[in-house]
Amino acid sequence: MNEEISKKVLPLAPICLFVYNRLDTLQKNIASLENNFLAQDSDLYIFADGAKNNSDLQSVLKVRTYIKTITGFKSIIITESDSNKGLDPSVISGVSVVLQTYETVIVLEDDLILATNFLSFMNQALNFYKLQDKVFSISGNGLDVKKPASYQYDVYMYQRPSSWGWAIWKDRWETVDWEIKDWESFKNDRKQIKEFNKTGSDMFSMLKHSLQGGNMWDIRFSYNIFKQNKLCVTPVTSKTINDGFTVEGTHCNVYNRFNVVFDESNKTDFIFVDEVKEIKSFSSQVYAYYSFFARVKGKILTKYYTRQKISMAFLLLNINMFTAPHFYQVYYTKIIRFLKFALLKTWY
Repeated sequence: MNEEISKKVLPLAPICLFVYNRLDTLQKNIASLENNFLAQDSDLYIFADGAKNNSDLQSVLKVRTYIKTITGFKSIIITESDSNKGLDPSVISGVSVVLQTYETVIVLEDDLILATNFLSFMNQALNFYKLQDKVFSISGNGLDVKKPASYQYDVYMYQRPSSWGWAIWKDRWETVDWEIKDWESFKNDRKQIKEFNKTGSDMFSMLKHSLQGGNMWDIRFSYNIFKQNKLCVTPVTSKTINDGFTVEGTHCNVYNRFNVVFDESNKTDFIFVDEVKEIKSFSSQVYAYYSFFARVKGKILTKYYTRQKISMAFLLLNINMFTAPHFYQVYYTKIIRFLKFALLKTWY
């Protein structure tokens, strides 16, 4: 495996886009996608979900009218659902349908803004790591991390994938167990749960919620990567940013704790790392975004956003999650009790 493999002229992966009722974010998404260097040579599959209720119907119809006007791609195939499937069934069934015809796919939701080199990066990464069985998927979104001075590559490996623009091969997709058949044994295995939570303190709780009816296709996807001991390719400089942190977003809150450095370089040649393994300096930085304290801070700031008290929230939670000393981990219960007390004193 070397750099020449990624530069061979291979079929471009089709783009699978899921839309619902957010016309404004969708229009920005399409504008950025049309602006990609490989857009005109790419097939675009659009899956439009049906309205949940009458109040959503008009916005759904506006989206459906708009997607019929889209141009700028090799081909555009639109599938409109008569009923409301929800995001999870839509993603799983839509990706499966596309992979009946193709060997690879690039997957997008309608709230993403894409760098001009997004498609270039995704296709090159798919080509480069095609024969690397240890690599499960390609992430288009990368969190803001500091790259060591001696690190020359444009990517690093991390076990937790990103759903904000991603790609996968047919053979990896077909191994996913969406039902999580080993749940009964896994939920009582403390050692395995601890390992699963190494990519985020919320992993086990989200998986449990998903299996109790919370859907969340991405956490079940993540669990499969963990069980298979695979990794995901992640860009050092993000090729996507999420524009969906609004009340209309399916899973997004108002406060976004996930900082990214958006790629505006327009570069179309990337340096990929041959060795498929996690590098601690990257993994520790990424984990900090998903740590217990980062999640608590995010939830409190979200609540304060809605009450227009963001300045007080920042004052209360001015804790640097990336350099917090070890005793925060040991005494987190006491810290949280203090935060709750402080919040109650200032809430009203």
